[in-house]
Amino acid sequence: MAPYIRHALVFCGLLLLALLANAARVQVVEAGAYGDNPANRRSAIARYQQPRGNILVGGAPVTGSRDTGEQLRYERTYLDGPLYAPVTGFASQRFGSTFLEHAEDRLLSGTDPLLSGFPVWHEEASAPGGNVVTTLNAKAQKAAYQGLGGRKGAVAAIEPTTGKVLALVSTPSYDPARLSGNGTGASAAWERLNADPDKPMLNRAVRQTYPPGSTFKVVTAAAALDAGVITDLDAPTDSPDPYRLPGTTTRLTNEADGCRDASLREAFAWSCNTVFAKLGVDVGLKDMAATAGAFGFNDTKLRVPFAVAESTFDTVVDKAQLGLSSIGQYNTRATPLQMAMVSAAVANGGQARAPYLVERTTRAGGETVAGGGAHPPTQVMRASTASRLKELMRDAVERGTGGNGAIRGATVGGKTGTAQHGVGNTGLPYAWFVSWAQANGAPEPAVAVAVVVEDASADRGEISGGGDAAPIARDVMRAVLGS
Repeated sequence: MAPYIRHALVFCGLLLLALLANAARVQVVEAGAYGDNPANRRSAIARYQQPRGNILVGGAPVTGSRDTGEQLRYERTYLDGPLYAPVTGFASQRFGSTFLEHAEDRLLSGTDPLLSGFPVWHEEASAPGGNVVTTLNAKAQKAAYQGLGGRKGAVAAIEPTTGKVLALVSTPSYDPARLSGNGTGASAAWERLNADPDKPMLNRAVRQTYPPGSTFKVVTAAAALDAGVITDLDAPTDSPDPYRLPGTTTRLTNEADGCRDASLREAFAWSCNTVFAKLGVDVGLKDMAATAGAFGFNDTKLRVPFAVAESTFDTVVDKAQLGLSSIGQYNTRATPLQMAMVSAAVANGGQARAPYLVERTTRAGGETVAGGGAHPPTQVMRASTASRLKELMRDAVERGTGGNGAIRGATVGGKTGTAQHGVGNTGLPYAWFVSWAQANGAPEPAVAVAVVVEDASADRGEISGGGDAAPIARDVMRAVLGS
């Protein structure tokens, strides 16, 4: 072979190797950079070439997909969007996704390898989108939404024995369909929603924390009973009225009369601040913090499956601050979901179940991909303590401040709260009610609820958990019980 031909072959071989090396560099080493480049629309086009899977409530889809005929072909649609927005979130071609749309995005978009018959060879968007079956009770969700009536507030409802989330509502709300596309309408809606001072896209049920006020007295009572500080629900307590917070000149007073030396039963029924602040101090920081932690406070990892804001009980406080913390003030803060968990643990004999929203996920044809299901229970308090707390919560509804939560044909336990906030407590109080309900003849409670109303409609002096929040909880519990 002539030398020049051999040289040409070597040169061509080197060129081929260079091309292969460059292809490998582009497809392997720099694939991520090219794939994530905003100028690369290939993945976005592929992502929206098929309908997105659906989110189901009560077996029926509350989402859908619309064929636009454009390059990004399918847009997300929503049935009763404002009602379910705190659960579904939005799936936008321009602004991404939130809540279940985000947490279950791979399954809904069809890119989850579990959707393919051959997961090893699965390619992006090669399978039809799967469906997410939620634990929601449609009637309870509607009752909560209608009860809030557009006021700022939230409702969370849980099945105590399993942890299923039966209702999750936040108002004021918004229609996530307005954000689905990538045109000027979606951009205008995004700007309008983000500029709205009422924050309609804020999920108050899981992402907003509030001072829980007197509803936290359920936790304080549990700590006092478990620690043996209280052994008899009807024995007088050594509780002055007013109560001077330790180490200060601040005197704590009560809205109700008859709180001096009141028994735990009477103090709970009529929500005596002085009794519970002193109880918290008597129990001590260590046991109060341990009980709050057992209920779920200071947990930074709670997911349902999207993240839930941390509810807090300050573990570095003096005795005066501990007294205020024990009545749901100072730095104590909770999401409505957290307070529903507190009520559920009482209803479930002292055992807490982690809340969850996804019952199961399925392929488009209905075959189950993965189950959700209940998590193992954790023992929050002694069973005897839970039994006595149920008794106290029943009393609060039957003859105390929670009378508006009563349901004919059912046993209801509850606790009201009216939490002060703002500089010098000048803001409108938050109205709270936490409760559980058990149908007559049923073996166990079917639902636990927490309601908070931020901007209660009554005059400041008339705002109360019993007046503003309890009727909403009652309607949600009634919807679950079917009464």
